[in-house]
Amino acid sequence: MKKVLFVLAIALAFSAQGIAARTQSNNIVPASADKETPTKIEDKANPANDPRNKKSKKQGKTATPPTTAAATPLTPDNSDAATSDAPSKTMTSVPNGTPASNAAAGEEPKANPATNSSGATPLPTSIYRVGVGDVLDIRLLNAQGRESTLFSVMAGGLLEYPLAGDPVPVAGLTTDEVDARLTSLIKLYENPQIVVNVREYASHTVIVAGLVNDPGTKVLRREAMPLYVVLAEAQLKAEAGRASIMRADGQSLDVNLSDSKATTTLVLPGDVITITAPPPAPPQFFYVGGQVASPGQKDFHVGLTLTQAVLASGGTTRFAGSKVKVSRQGADGRLVTTEHNLKQIEAGKIPDPVLQPGDRLEVGRGSW
Repeated sequence: MKKVLFVLAIALAFSAQGIAARTQSNNIVPASADKETPTKIEDKANPANDPRNKKSKKQGKTATPPTTAAATPLTPDNSDAATSDAPSKTMTSVPNGTPASNAAAGEEPKANPATNSSGATPLPTSIYRVGVGDVLDIRLLNAQGRESTLFSVMAGGLLEYPLAGDPVPVAGLTTDEVDARLTSLIKLYENPQIVVNVREYASHTVIVAGLVNDPGTKVLRREAMPLYVVLAEAQLKAEAGRASIMRADGQSLDVNLSDSKATTTLVLPGDVITITAPPPAPPQFFYVGGQVASPGQKDFHVGLTLTQAVLASGGTTRFAGSKVKVSRQGADGRLVTTEHNLKQIEAGKIPDPVLQPGDRLEVGRGSW
């Protein structure tokens, strides 16, 4: 009996140890479940691969929708949480139309056709912009035929060039700009090579009248020409002295033709140029006193000599001597007086002095 009880006690002891072991193993499982394998970490990083997500989708797609916190704008406090390991990029606003914005959009800066390669505006004396009536010589180097190359600019500034399709507006363009416009419109040739020149100039004209040998309409071959170039074609007369230029806008210019610098004044299309004689010089005088028949103020002319001045005053009186004083105003405003001998001048022994405007003559009295 004792042996039976001893065996039962041992069996109960082993049973108690088994229950305790199973209880301990159940407590360890949740702790080990928190240590996920790399595969489980990847599944967590990619919710689409997580079997639990797949299971939740199969159970009626009851996944919780994203909260509005995900759309909260970034602030200095939460920006770090929303950025990745990649370096952040600073976005700079660039105004439209600037070279930087064009470069960002993949556009090449366009050169201004009114300026040359250095960026300076060309002088009007170096360019010509075609207009109505001009005849253009347009040569297509790719063409094999012998078609006409001359085309007139029609009313409205249009050019009818068959290969370009519809009439092309060309008024106000240089030949290089006409070349570029036609090249962009020609589709028959893959790479059209065009050369455009002005064969006959007709749109830029001025009118010359007055003291010229060849008056009438003159054609300008530039946007502006110096006055002396136009006058050389019109052939000035000897008595010409002044030019009056009337602009199309009503402005008027007066040019002294004896001034070489003034003759470089630019003439523009539409100007009317009138050539006249120089205005008469203001009257000039000299003054005679002393022993002459008619003293007083006398008219002066260029080249007047002392003896001529005495004769113009009626000659000397019978009381006159041979001495004549000539007083002339100097640069400092003071009078400078010289004395001359009339008898020696008349005898040809000394030169007859030439007078100047404003000279004062006094014929002395002889000593008896």
